[in-house]
Amino acid sequence: MPLDIPRIRALCFDVDGTLSDTDDQFVAKFVRLLTPFKFLFPEKNPLSFARKLVMFTEAPGNFLMGIPDKLHIDDEIAAVGDYFFRRGHRQKAGGFLLIPGVTEALTKLNPYFPMSVVSARGGRSTQIFLDQYHLNPFFKAIATAHTCEYTKPYPDPILWAAAQMGVSSEECLMIGDTTVDIRAAKAAGTQSVGVLCGFGEEVELRESGADLILQSTAQLPQVLLGE
Repeated sequence: MPLDIPRIRALCFDVDGTLSDTDDQFVAKFVRLLTPFKFLFPEKNPLSFARKLVMFTEAPGNFLMGIPDKLHIDDEIAAVGDYFFRRGHRQKAGGFLLIPGVTEALTKLNPYFPMSVVSARGGRSTQIFLDQYHLNPFFKAIATAHTCEYTKPYPDPILWAAAQMGVSSEECLMIGDTTVDIRAAKAAGTQSVGVLCGFGEEVELRESGADLILQSTAQLPQVLLGE
């Protein structure tokens, strides 16, 4: 079904792979791990292999992302993640990467749509990312793994964000890079855009029911504002 643009009154954004360039982070980590063995790679450069490794793991990764929800331990997983953020064992402040063009896209969309974050990340790590790139002013609400009893792929965080923005979930558009985002949108009666700048692949996003597929979140103003 094509995107019904006149119906859209508010926007919900995932973080990883949609606003934050998680793929490049993982590639950089793999490169660091493989550097001691660089003599094994063409021109002693493990970058190409690291990129292929990340691409190979994306499809299984999407499957694994849904397991904590099915076991009803998503809140516990997020709490553990936040604990390690506080202890400094994970991403430090200033260590996230931003999808190219995201700030410009949010700036263009901001006068026309209330916007929210709808992420399965823990609250602390989400806030560290938003603080790093000064994105907080764009969002009226921030839903993380702790906000509702159930997180994506359940519809609860989208329903909560819609209420915070003063619209119905049917009037929202969910933008995300995985089947988890698309499934949550469908469960909430929300239209969805799948973006290919993160973990998801076009075939699986379409099969999950995405109303539109874009190469990058940065292209959203072209679609919604006709730029």
